[in-house]
Amino acid sequence: MIEIDVDFQKKIGGQKTFEYFMNIQGEVYRDIDDRKTSRFFVDGDGFFIKQHFGIGWKEIFKNLVQLKLPITGAKNEYEVINKLKTLHIDTMDIVGFSQQGFNPASLQSFLITRELDNTISLEDYCANWPEHPPEYKEKKLLIQTVAEIVKKMHGNGINHRDLYICHFLMKKTDNVSDARYQDNCRLFLIDLHRTQIRKNVPERWLVKDLGGLYFSAMDIGLTKRDLLRFIKIYRGDSLRKIFKREAGFWQKIEHKANVLYGRPESKKKR
Repeated sequence: MIEIDVDFQKKIGGQKTFEYFMNIQGEVYRDIDDRKTSRFFVDGDGFFIKQHFGIGWKEIFKNLVQLKLPITGAKNEYEVINKLKTLHIDTMDIVGFSQQGFNPASLQSFLITRELDNTISLEDYCANWPEHPPEYKEKKLLIQTVAEIVKKMHGNGINHRDLYICHFLMKKTDNVSDARYQDNCRLFLIDLHRTQIRKNVPERWLVKDLGGLYFSAMDIGLTKRDLLRFIKIYRGDSLRKIFKREAGFWQKIEHKANVLYGRPESKKKR
């Protein structure tokens, strides 16, 4: 079965086969053994397609030995996007999805999403903050928005596994001041390939997400007050109660962030 958005189907000229989508070519953003991500255009509109070609039993067994559930195709990201939509967390819009096969090692699938145009990643947007600090109101708004997204995500059993500020895209406006101070600041969460959904997020995955987020923001000039503001919003309680109840938890997050910061291979995450 192939799920295709009605408007997108009209753009591509009607119903197409699974093979048609698996052979779409475009500007390649990522190409590894089992999957490829490309950007392509239809009638001037941009789209991204992730094509999965089967991860093989070796990769499946490697994940299982490490006590990880293997990601065997596009279905995981498809389900995560739909879950985020139900929570009113802004993310990508799906226009196409399909999966073929029964053998988990050789499943083939694709996911097509509409390009989030006119956006900028928080990593790029905040890159010059150390030299040119933002207005207090702007920084407060962005910290609040990120904290509320992560709180809602974790509170509903979702952990990202690659939660860095580069994976939050902010909608641009024609007026810079509007982008900074609008009450409905919109951030889109992306790169959901490895995201997990369960009833409750185990502590180790909360630490991974929050540690990664903190690590990726270490060089943008955040103050201790900024970090405490995030924690207060994320937990929805007073700082006194939070640290009395779970000081060790936040120490683990700080340790995780510092470990990541010390790894040369992790610098690309910032």
